[in-house]
This record gives sequence, structure tokens and C-alpha cells, in this order.
Amino acid sequence: MTYSESVQFLYSLGNEIQTAKFGLDRITRLLEALGSPHRSGRFVHVAGTNGKGSTCAMIEAGLRASGVRTALYTSPHLNEPTERIQIAGRPVGETQFAAAFTEIHHLAERMLARGELDLHPTYFETVTAMAFLVFAREQIDTVVLEVGMGGRLDATNVVTPALSVITPIDFDHQFFLGDTLSKIAAEKAGILKPGVPAVFAEQPSEAEAVLRAHAQAAYTLASDWAISDLALDERGSRFSMRDLEIVCPLAGRHQVENARTAAIALHQLGVSTAGIAATRWPGRLEHVSRQPEIILDGAHNPAGTRALVDYIRQFYSGRRIWMVYGVMRDKAVDEMASLLFPLAERVILTAPDNSRAMPPEQIPAPGATITHTVPEAVALLSQAASSDVVFITGSLFVVGEARRLLVQ
Repeated sequence: MTYSESVQFLYSLGNEIQTAKFGLDRITRLLEALGSPHRSGRFVHVAGTNGKGSTCAMIEAGLRASGVRTALYTSPHLNEPTERIQIAGRPVGETQFAAAFTEIHHLAERMLARGELDLHPTYFETVTAMAFLVFAREQIDTVVLEVGMGGRLDATNVVTPALSVITPIDFDHQFFLGDTLSKIAAEKAGILKPGVPAVFAEQPSEAEAVLRAHAQAAYTLASDWAISDLALDERGSRFSMRDLEIVCPLAGRHQVENARTAAIALHQLGVSTAGIAATRWPGRLEHVSRQPEIILDGAHNPAGTRALVDYIRQFYSGRRIWMVYGVMRDKAVDEMASLLFPLAERVILTAPDNSRAMPPEQIPAPGATITHTVPEAVALLSQAASSDVVFITGSLFVVGEARRLLVQ
């Protein structure tokens, strides 16, 4: 299949959240038929609610800067599915992506015909298997592997990693993971394995208690590594902990905790933390224009929204704020809107090109401007004054579509 045909088929499998079928049987059967590529190389397995993508990016950057041949597996993507499977800091090419998809898809069809699978692997299962196949053939030294949702029954949880990392836990995907922090933490803790050390970011006490109870090997609490000499600005931070000097190029106070967690993970892996300074993680408090200042941030749940609110109050108090916002129907929209919109003088509501998008008319924002596509919303930014600040946020799908228009 061509790349476009591969992507079209993946999308035809259905939304990766709506069609999620938790369990490891299907992905395990598929990978065994492939020769168990998930048993090749070393893995760092990262779960959590917020910050796991940023933390993965920082760990990968640190490993790569130390001379390690790295791979990175994350989700979702901003622009193209190829972004999910990266080697040495670069997404795989379309040809390699399509070849991996074709191999996995044809194998799945043969296994279905023989009754060895109950259904075709889901979108996420398929791309996860593709990633393992690509990484094994590329002879990667260390793969930084982000959990898709939860952990215990996530398709990535077939590996026995060298290190497990759990970033801050908060409420998200309660329908799938449970309606209390304890239940959610138990799902995240499902990646912990006998004999595998772990690093836990600072957690709410309820979640930390669950992680401690589920630990099956030695673990390090990030909160035990005190931060000193913290300097924050709108573009990132720098701080000290123990004998390490950390430079984090990702903006927001919340990234300090992610950087601390990543640095401890790198320390555990025996490599320098200096490479964190070279991390790039698009779409997360990413500055893409100066006049007016335009900032993209995929704050798609309450915890991410609170982090964005803190950032705006700290660095943009007194400035005229515009907000371009679109969100998925399964999110805590009322809570996020009540936190975010009071900070903005002008709110533009929109919807990404996604079947799960909430119609902008249903987003609670009296007096907001309604648009029905992201390009339509972005076009209105020509009305902003050069001194204004524009935040494009809500869903990562909104951020990704806007980024394609604004970043050349």
C-alpha cells in the first residue's frame, strides 16, 4: 500500500479512543507471529496523565545527546502519523511507514483467516506493532515508549523495560480508567514489573500511595530530589538538583516537574542530563509568531488547562488575550472553559476536522465568536493587534491543524 492508503485504512479502523479494546492478547499474538520484535533492544516505558509525551521527548533527547541510538514512540500526532515513530529524533519516512503498515496488515488478515485473531488490530495496536517492527530492524539501542492510555492493558505494555517512569496522574479518560485517582493510578501502575526500577514524578498523595503499593522493584520519588535556584521565563526554565544543572527549553512551570523526572530517569540510565536542553516538543506552549504573539498548547484536560492558566497569569498578565479553542466531546469542557475563558478578552470557538469534535455552539462561552473550521478561526487572527497574545488550545487536533497553517 502507499502511504496515503495506509493512513486511510488506519483511520477507517475507527477513532483510537472510541474503538479501544483493552487487553494484551491480540497485540501479543500479533507480535509473536512477527518474531517478537518487542523483545529487541532496551525500553524506557512511560505512563501518566499529563506530561508523559514531554517527559519522553526529554529522555530521548538526553539519550541521543549522549551518543545512544534512540527511538521514540508517542501519541497522538500533530500533523502526520509518521510523527509517532521516530528514529534518532526524526519521524520515519512515508515509505517506511507504509511498508511497515502493509506487513502488519497482511499478517493480521492471514491470522484472521486462520482464526488466530478475533478482530483486526485497532488503530493503536496496528501502529504499536509497526513501531516495534521498525525499531527491531533498525537495531535501536534504547526505545522511549509512551503509553497510549492507562497502562495495565495498553498495547505498549508487552515490553519488559529497563526503566518504568510514571508522570503526574490526574483525571482524564475516566470512562475507561475509573472515576477516582486511586483507580486511575492503579491502571498506570500496571506498567510496573518485577525487578524493573521505576521513577515516579511528584503525585497527589492518593495516587502516590497506589504507586508505592504496586511497586515491584526499587523506585525513586522525584520529590526526594529537591529543586533549587529555579529560574522561569516564558520560554523555559533552568534549575539545580543535587549536583545536576538542568536546562529545560519547554515552557511552563509544569515542565519543571517533567524535566526533573526526565533528568532522574537519565541519571538512572547512567547518561548525562545535558541533552535535555535540546528537547523539541511541538504544540506544547510553542511560540510560533511574535507580532501578534501566537502560542500553541494542547491543553486537552483539566490538569493541562490549569497549567496553561498558571502560565498565562505568570507571564501575560496585563496583556490583551485572544483564545482560539476547540475540544473533543468526551472531555470535561465545562470545567476547562470556566478556568480558561475568563482570562481572554476575545474567544474564538472552532472545531477540528474530527468526528469526535464538539460543535463550537455547544462550548459554554457566551459572547464568543463561532467558527466551524480551524482555518476559519486562524483567518480571524489578522484582526489582532501586534501587541496582543493569542493562545490556540483545547484539542491537539486543533493545535495540529493550526500549526500546519502557521509554521512553514
